[in-house]
Amino acid sequence: MKYSIITINYNNRDGLRRTIESVVNQTFRDFEYIIIDGGSTDGSVEVIKEYADRIDYWVSEPDKGIYNAMNKGILQAHGEYLNFMNSGDCFYDKECLSKVSDRGLAADIVVGRDYHRNPQTGGEFRTIFPRQLSMFTFCQRYLPHQSSFFKKELFNNLYDENFRIVSDWKFYIERIVFDGCSVDFLDEVIAWREQEGISTGEAEKSQKERRQVLDELLPVGIKKDYDILMQWDYATYEKLAALSVHNRYRKILTYIIKILYRLR
Repeated sequence: MKYSIITINYNNRDGLRRTIESVVNQTFRDFEYIIIDGGSTDGSVEVIKEYADRIDYWVSEPDKGIYNAMNKGILQAHGEYLNFMNSGDCFYDKECLSKVSDRGLAADIVVGRDYHRNPQTGGEFRTIFPRQLSMFTFCQRYLPHQSSFFKKELFNNLYDENFRIVSDWKFYIERIVFDGCSVDFLDEVIAWREQEGISTGEAEKSQKERRQVLDELLPVGIKKDYDILMQWDYATYEKLAALSVHNRYRKILTYIIKILYRLR
């Protein structure tokens, strides 16, 4: 089996239907489809049953959170590459898996673009790939799991269920930064999703969990450096990093910094 597409759901019947239809209507057929439902009571199970003949495995039972559900899906997966298309997220069109396959996957992680819309502002965006992948990249950004494909063996260690919000972020850091897994960027829009607003409480919880991850993964001395770097605006940092690779621009930037330092 080339792919395992995993969908987790809890009480999101309408979003689940959209996701299922985007999966089962793919023209490329060498995949299995797995749905992990957290014991929904809103009719989600009835939706799953409508498509049961096109779903390879499904279960509806209480779970311990998002990453517990994703881990359940991983343990049932047999595909070479895994994709997490959770309820409410959809493949951008019915040719997505075909386009990915035509690329000829080889990297440990293949990341396509996702297309998302902010329902509050009406703004529409596509993923902008980072210039490089480093620890600083992940201190500031995520990679979209909806449009990513992961070699199954990367999950010999499952998602850390001690975190409620940022375990996929921690997974990227561990695999890419620490283990040196290869990453290939695919210039195709793979997933469509709505950009939901995050509450103040959720944002604070996310930042708290991020700090806990960094405390766990980074030595104290290195973490102090990243505490300073994280005060930078990421877009500005990337532009400076791009300029600094050229000797001429690096000298100019150094000169400007010296002047600013004297004027402070």
